[in-house]
Amino acid sequence: MAESLRGGVIGAGVFGGYHANQYAKLGGVTLSAVLDPIPERAAKVAMPLGGRGFTDLDAFLEAVDVVTVASPAVLHAEHALAAIAAGKPIYVEKPIAVSVADGEKIREAARAKGVIVACGHQERVTFQAMGLLDAPEQPLRLEALRHGTPSERSQDVSAILDLMIHDIDLALSLSDAEPVTAEGEGRLAATGLWDTAQAEVTFDDGFTAIFDVSRIAEARKRTMRVVFPSGEVEIDFLARTFRNTTPFAFNPDYADTPAAKDPLGVSVAGFIAAVRGEAPRPVVTADEAIRALDLALAVEQGLDAQS
Repeated sequence: MAESLRGGVIGAGVFGGYHANQYAKLGGVTLSAVLDPIPERAAKVAMPLGGRGFTDLDAFLEAVDVVTVASPAVLHAEHALAAIAAGKPIYVEKPIAVSVADGEKIREAARAKGVIVACGHQERVTFQAMGLLDAPEQPLRLEALRHGTPSERSQDVSAILDLMIHDIDLALSLSDAEPVTAEGEGRLAATGLWDTAQAEVTFDDGFTAIFDVSRIAEARKRTMRVVFPSGEVEIDFLARTFRNTTPFAFNPDYADTPAAKDPLGVSVAGFIAAVRGEAPRPVVTADEAIRALDLALAVEQGLDAQS
């Protein structure tokens, strides 16, 4: 393993810029290259951080040791598979792909090449900072609300794959049960993609998860309530309030922890540690990302069937 890894980012949009900055500031990694079909945009992200902008994928892959895929979601599989074929470990922003079949192709290709795949469900880091991932009880109910104001970002996928998949992954990380039904309703945009959605997912042990997302809301809101047999936790992520009636020592001051202040940084650092063999796995594995995608698509399919 090279003493310093050359980091590369595919996609020079908002998230591509975030990832480029992570490679530039992380110890043992340099930001070497940014790939984007618009050369000026690639250079604008790469050059201030000491990297180069590329428009040719093969040339980009020759210039890097590890790759973040932050291109539009519909291109994740194409770019991830190309990087894996070149023997590069990859960190794929969520969703890992837009179909389970493509997610599985990424996972199997990486296994065949022996390279690490991490996925950008970095909100797991925040849950870990709260202590919720170590809860000694299985949850009975989860209610998650995630509303955002209109944006041009992630318009290639629905609000389910853009927003709800975050909370789906968190629900799956809290429960050992398997989802069995998914029902919901929503509002379609002129593009034919869902801009709002409300879904109820039931699990085989009776756990129920309620998800409410919108990317056309008048104001941002993000709350979650998790009910356990011994009590409940209520979180307002924007107001940074935390109410805990369980007997468990969850951290009400999670927002002040370094992990919660920079969950993306912790997630990318976990990816690099796994690549170097210093950690047994990244924060979120391909298997976990595919599981979240599978349930998100089940929700989307349920909505499609009722439209």
